[in-house]
Amino acid sequence: MNIYVGNLPFEIDDTELESTFTPFGEVSSARVIQDRFSGRSRGFGFVEMADDSQAEAAIQALNGKDFSGRPLTVNEAKPREDRRGGDGGDGGGGGGGERRW
Repeated sequence: MNIYVGNLPFEIDDTELESTFTPFGEVSSARVIQDRFSGRSRGFGFVEMADDSQAEAAIQALNGKDFSGRPLTVNEAKPREDRRGGDGGDGGGGGGGERRW
């Protein structure tokens, strides 16, 4: 199961995120998402756990828990939505026609 972890302190790294979840079971991967330009944490990450029941236990135990002064948001990760607007088109923003200034 893939788990979303939000409201992370900006100082946390992948290793610390993983160690937060290991008491609940086997962690397949843990990744703090970083801004691609600055390299700084974006304040959220994803943890993948091999066993769904262990992942559920981690969610129940850690959601809302204080972590370095911040209440964590922990839930099952949802699949990423298509950013093209769902119309199956090319994602263009419209426009067209003659511009009049």
